[in-house]
Amino acid sequence: MPLRDRSAVRRIAARGTAMAVGAAIAVSGLAAAPAVHASPSAAGGLRWEPCEAPAQPGAECAALSVPVDWAHPDGPRLDLAVARRKATGPGAHVGSMVFGPGGPGDSGVDRVVRGISRFSPEVRRRFDIVSFDPRGVGGSSPVTCSGDLLAQRPSPELKSQADFDATMAYNRRLRADCRARTGPVFDHLDTTQTVRDLDALRVALGERKLTFHGSSYGTLLGAQYAETYPRRVRAMVLESVMDHSVPTARAFLHAEAATAEDSFQEFVKWCDAAADCALRGRDVRAVWQGLLARAGRGELEDPAKPGTPLSSSDLVNKIAFRKFYQADFAGLATAIAGMDASKPLPASPTSTAPLPPATPVFCSDWRLPLRDYQEYASLVAMTNTTAPDLPHLLPIQMALACLGTPTANPQHRLDTHGAPPILVSNALHDPATGYPWAVSVARQLGRSGVLLTYEGHGHGSVTSGPCMENAVDSYLTDLAVPPRGTSCPALPS
Repeated sequence: MPLRDRSAVRRIAARGTAMAVGAAIAVSGLAAAPAVHASPSAAGGLRWEPCEAPAQPGAECAALSVPVDWAHPDGPRLDLAVARRKATGPGAHVGSMVFGPGGPGDSGVDRVVRGISRFSPEVRRRFDIVSFDPRGVGGSSPVTCSGDLLAQRPSPELKSQADFDATMAYNRRLRADCRARTGPVFDHLDTTQTVRDLDALRVALGERKLTFHGSSYGTLLGAQYAETYPRRVRAMVLESVMDHSVPTARAFLHAEAATAEDSFQEFVKWCDAAADCALRGRDVRAVWQGLLARAGRGELEDPAKPGTPLSSSDLVNKIAFRKFYQADFAGLATAIAGMDASKPLPASPTSTAPLPPATPVFCSDWRLPLRDYQEYASLVAMTNTTAPDLPHLLPIQMALACLGTPTANPQHRLDTHGAPPILVSNALHDPATGYPWAVSVARQLGRSGVLLTYEGHGHGSVTSGPCMENAVDSYLTDLAVPPRGTSCPALPS
């Protein structure tokens, strides 16, 4: 049931941040966080100092000392980079709201310092907005690997068992290199460790209970926090939701392929009807398949790097998915039309950009084993059948990148008995975290789970028009839970 709009329509430019696994990891990396010089006080709180970001003043930075391994709290420690912007007021100050960044690999510090428009004016007025760089990211002991070795990643398009074995061997070399360069935190990057970091941040902020907004990969952190500390949650928004109960590589890859293909189909449908589609009147799929073929031959120029060929994988995971994330169908149509009209480059080999070092975070949270080349080939065939317009999807590359990696926090169903109402927010047509995942997570939360549906497109939904914004704002500020079954109409694409 749609909510009545309670404010003038306003669109917030930055819709969703964080990227879920799949296309997400292709378009994010390890964000460089602003320099943090402050350190925790002896009492365990946070000593705030201005961040080094003069272009957007007002943010404060600090560092929070936490154990490298929470199973050994008296062992080695690391400093988490933290940032906040104080509530703008006027009005009753509710407290601190912690934002859980996505990726994995997104910088929460950068979000607070440079991307505060991600949050609604009401939330900014009533809360101190706080976020952090998760361990292994940005200013929090970032995963560091040899650039030369990262650039040597084997092709993710395997052709034989020998290719499969070569990928396994490469993964072992890369893990050893990254571990040596990163230090002991490399083996403690899983979300169960970050849950403990989040609770330490709650304590340092002086909050009796946590108010939390997690987006994309940050929803995994929020959900597992609620599972670990259900009675320490005041309010929690899980936006663009990852379902960590998906049990197998086949189930995970099928879900990711299906939601990706849904976004492409929605794009084609929009283009057939929209007067401003740059491909209107043309066979959109045929044009797109032509670009994929040109990219496969190394003849398609990268619009961002003149003279450089664009790979098929990057055409799908960077060009298309960036626009799907933003629900920018008009922009995608224009980009496709421009590339289609471009002169072919001389055929040449192409390479796919290396996966970022944040990959170990994902691998520590997801057990997606592949036995051999035959299983890999079967899964590729399945994903290409499920998403015929979007070959070379990132999730299959992520599964390959995790081959042979131990998983500290494997998939399981949630148990959040005792938690208060938790708001699960998802677009009906999200390209990376499909709506079925949100339905599943809401069900796993049981009586605590309340699903809020945005009937539109894009990755991220809480600021998608006044209906969504008002529902989320009321829940966060006043703990007013929207009625079950609430949905909000789509904004124009």
